Amino acid sequence: MLKGKRFYLHTFGCQMNVNDSEHVASLLLKEGAVPAVSPDKSDLIIINTCAVREKSVKKLFSYLGRLKQQKERQGTLIVCLGCVAQLYREKLLKKFPYLDLVVGPPQYQSLPAALKALELEQQKKILTGWERRWVELPIKDEARESQVSAYVTIMEGCNNFCSYCVVPFTRGRERYRPMSSILTEVKDLATAGYLEIQLLGQNVNSYQDPETGHRLPELLKRISEVEGLEWIRFLTSHPKDFTLELAEAMATYPKICHQLHLPLQSGSNRILKKMNRGYTREEYLDKINLLKSRLPDISLSTDLIVGFPTETEDDFQQTLELVEKIQFTNIFSFRYSPRPLTAAAKMKDDVPEEVKIDRLIRLQSRQKEIQTALHRKLVGKTVRVLCLGRSKRGNLFCGRNEGYQVVNFSSNTDVAGKMIQVKITGSGPYSLQGEAVI
Repeated sequence: MLKGKRFYLHTFGCQMNVNDSEHVASLLLKEGAVPAVSPDKSDLIIINTCAVREKSVKKLFSYLGRLKQQKERQGTLIVCLGCVAQLYREKLLKKFPYLDLVVGPPQYQSLPAALKALELEQQKKILTGWERRWVELPIKDEARESQVSAYVTIMEGCNNFCSYCVVPFTRGRERYRPMSSILTEVKDLATAGYLEIQLLGQNVNSYQDPETGHRLPELLKRISEVEGLEWIRFLTSHPKDFTLELAEAMATYPKICHQLHLPLQSGSNRILKKMNRGYTREEYLDKINLLKSRLPDISLSTDLIVGFPTETEDDFQQTLELVEKIQFTNIFSFRYSPRPLTAAAKMKDDVPEEVKIDRLIRLQSRQKEIQTALHRKLVGKTVRVLCLGRSKRGNLFCGRNEGYQVVNFSSNTDVAGKMIQVKITGSGPYSLQGEAVI
């Protein structure tokens, strides 16, 4: 009944959400549905959502509001997936009664059957039950966002319960994918010509193979042995679970990129304790020093929250001090916003909004200066770049280097999908410019 149906997928959120959308698209393609180029050309609109921050939920509500006329005009089926669907459920249907299905992350495998039942008017509108076991979902190359760099999920959920984070309530407890399944997917990708693998999970360095008990370092070793792959990345890592063994694996296996995303969130021990992060600023710095001692060229990125309840100017200055000391290649920074069900939601949100905005501007301004200086040091050097395709900037190509920095460059030949050498000729705060060395 889905054969020939046109579907349009709109994704909010991070790499995990993008990968989820690739799996959902694969489920529909398997049933004979076909992708649509735009919402107004579709029979089915699917919105995959993110609930990590209040801003992303507001964006979703705005997007859903704009779909009302299309629903009335064309009768298009509208489905809300993901973390917001899992978290808000009945609220979504009450606010947007023209929604046809609300499906949480643990129930994606039920989507095709739910859509078929919907046509027969036999389907409930909410599918948000939990799964304790690992559910293997299909993935088709034609559903992937890139044909050269692939996301591979290795685990789902989180057991940490950071006081500000809604993930345990939207993704559930940690579930680990069998290593055998991961290796099968990676080998298939390498055979298909993919050059880069990005291993995904809410806390990848807590990974444990349910069949053998092997941890992430062993998985990285096994993937490094797969012929054809050039680069391996993994995210997101929790600092409290980052081990010496994992640092040694990064230093030992050449295919593992010397790049790591390690969320700090705050530079203040007092705030870290209130966040229930499980480490101190000193312990975080010890991990950074461990990494730099074994990987002097490592590129580091992080997440930071400003304006957490009771954060003082001194707490914020401690965050700025660590940013200055560590010299991150990139940061993802946000104003604190209370999330439902979390422990922090019970705290008084007592940092004024104008103070949050001011601190975020100061943090991002200093980081911009740091990135500008770091990028300038690369000018004149020749680096490996994985070309992801054409750039939006004129007649150029675009890719990323090992440090995950954006590189826009010129080339006399089509190098899309290839690993090439690029001489860096210019830089800015957010990207590098260069020329392909053929």
